[in-house]
Amino acid sequence: MIGKLTGRVDHRAGDHVLLDVNGVGYTVHCSERTLAALPPAGQMAVLYTELLVREDLLQLFGFLTLYEREWHRLLISVQGIGAKASMAILGTLGAEGIARAIAIGDWAAVKAAPGVGPKIAQRVVNELKDKAPAVMALGGTVHQALGDAPVEVIDTTTPADAPRAPVHSTASAQAEALSALQNLGYAPSEAASAVATAAGDAGETDTPALIRAALRLLAPRE
Repeated sequence: MIGKLTGRVDHRAGDHVLLDVNGVGYTVHCSERTLAALPPAGQMAVLYTELLVREDLLQLFGFLTLYEREWHRLLISVQGIGAKASMAILGTLGAEGIARAIAIGDWAAVKAAPGVGPKIAQRVVNELKDKAPAVMALGGTVHQALGDAPVEVIDTTTPADAPRAPVHSTASAQAEALSALQNLGYAPSEAASAVATAAGDAGETDTPALIRAALRLLAPRE
């Protein structure tokens, strides 16, 4: 299994990138969002990968983070969602966007992805709503393991001592808030929906603010 590739970008096409890894060229299919985030030809990049194996086909799919790859794996577990549809959804919404859409039952957001009809979009939300909290919780574990460092793109033009922004800190904050709410006794699906709503509607991005906003949403209304 090829799980990760580090190499020089040789060529970028509409739906894939050719990555030179020690003289071996790998064609890696990526979403539009991932392709847009990759550096230009000649620079180094890192992609986490998933290998699709069929009788007459071998295809590599690339992701900027492990968190995104986990959402891809979950999406393709839904009947009617293949790798192409998954990449379209992730390209449209991103990993955090699809997490929020599923958590709050927003199938219309999933339907916005090219080639995804309303029935498939509803199926994605219905089948994954109970699994979403577990994958959302992975966000914190993954980014803690990576040290919140920008490991997916190696920028050879930026000085080594220059300050760098953390990668997908929102996913980590949501995972921590989700864990906190579950520790308070809220059901995983209930907590995930509240956290996703707080992150989207209120625009909260740090853990304490997310917890406070989610608790307000979960508070009994008179």
